[in-house]
Amino acid sequence: MIDLFYQAAIVVFLYFFGFFLVAQILKNNSIVDIGWGFGFILITLVTLIGSGNYTSRSLLLAVLVMAWGGRLTYHLFRRNWGKQEDFRYAKWRKEWGPWVVPRSFFQVFMLQGVMMLIIGYPIILVNAADKTGLGFNEILGLLIWGVGFFFETVGDRQLAEFKKNPKNKGKIIQSGLWKYTRHPNYFGEVTMWWGIFIIALSVPWGWTGIISPLTITFLMLFVSGVPMLEKKYKDDEEFQDYAGRTSKFFPWFPKRKK
Repeated sequence: MIDLFYQAAIVVFLYFFGFFLVAQILKNNSIVDIGWGFGFILITLVTLIGSGNYTSRSLLLAVLVMAWGGRLTYHLFRRNWGKQEDFRYAKWRKEWGPWVVPRSFFQVFMLQGVMMLIIGYPIILVNAADKTGLGFNEILGLLIWGVGFFFETVGDRQLAEFKKNPKNKGKIIQSGLWKYTRHPNYFGEVTMWWGIFIIALSVPWGWTGIISPLTITFLMLFVSGVPMLEKKYKDDEEFQDYAGRTSKFFPWFPKRKK
């Protein structure tokens, strides 16, 4: 287990170091977002091959991670590549001034690598175990993961289609899944990791994997997800009206207009 974690840590460090170098050339730290999904695919493959435990559970988890990570990487690459630096990273670049390079290395790229190892911990647990067979935990975890994958995938597609329409420029999407939660894609990602944690409960020390969904839930709700994005719209009247009627995170029926 420890050896697999070290292997994953080395791969993640080299992976994000490469992204850091490219970001310095492009002067665009937001490309780190593109690497998020595929990084988990690397962790999965490195630890699966390294352990040699090709159990039904580890193979199921590999399929789930590759489906999610591959789709997210493609989606973010199409959305972000060739575009200007995202407003969050551009703000930090301005605030950090002459310290932008070292702070970017540690606070953007290496920090994201650490978070990836923490969140990917259940994957390493499953791949380290040679216990095979699928049961209740795997079925429940798969169902919960499926709900999350639906919300993230459909939410992203609905937002992309909304933005394609020139008539919607400057407007806030309030239809589809966005009618029931202001962040269906964030809710979806969090839900998927809870599903993966439940799958990991079937292996020794699987309960310790709860650090993964707790971490991603905390990040999305209180740090880099919802707060950072909604701060951008604090002075937008349409968004504030939308926020007053729509659930912040967990899907629920919207409030009626007064």
